[in-house]
Amino acid sequence: MIITFSRPTDTVNTMDIFWPIASYLIGAVPFGFLVGRLAGIDVRAGGSGNIGATNVNRLLGKKFGVMTLILDCLKGFFPIFLAARLYAASPLETWLVPACGVLAVVGHMFPVYLGFRGGKGVATALGVFLFLSPAAVGISLLVFVATVGFTGFVSAGSLLTAALMPLWLLAVKMPMVTVLAALVIAVLIWFKHRDNIGRLRRGEEKSWKKR
Repeated sequence: MIITFSRPTDTVNTMDIFWPIASYLIGAVPFGFLVGRLAGIDVRAGGSGNIGATNVNRLLGKKFGVMTLILDCLKGFFPIFLAARLYAASPLETWLVPACGVLAVVGHMFPVYLGFRGGKGVATALGVFLFLSPAAVGISLLVFVATVGFTGFVSAGSLLTAALMPLWLLAVKMPMVTVLAALVIAVLIWFKHRDNIGRLRRGEEKSWKKR
């Protein structure tokens, strides 16, 4: 049996709705939780209780932390890579590919598989923007490293990087719909970091320099 894919038309149809939904479901795969289970623990019950790479690294060490980071990054990259290949040269590509990226991040943050309680979306967003604009990611990584190195707070680096990503996308002349997608993702990341923001303001946030 041979399965073939027809090129999408210029008008929206049922299959076009499938890709953003599939992106959400892929983004919702809780790799941090699964990696923790592989190691014999529930990462939600220790550390910050988050399923992201930072908490996995805190509880299980660098090997599992890096594994989670890569997997979370890939689930942001993979859905929009497929969408871009399928919708290449279609007018729908301009908005559908960024939409798939946003939905992948939403899936990580609010995964249906874990009762909509997920991670903070930074690694998945990294995968999204690695595809959309490697140049903007390169600038953002410099900002992230500098911020974490200066302040000692990973959360501060994540927040500043998310906030500035739309500016870098404008600087490298990405389409406005991609910039808007970055704004939506930035707002979501700040929302998911609201507890970190509170601890930063109170001087209670954990610093990697003190570990």
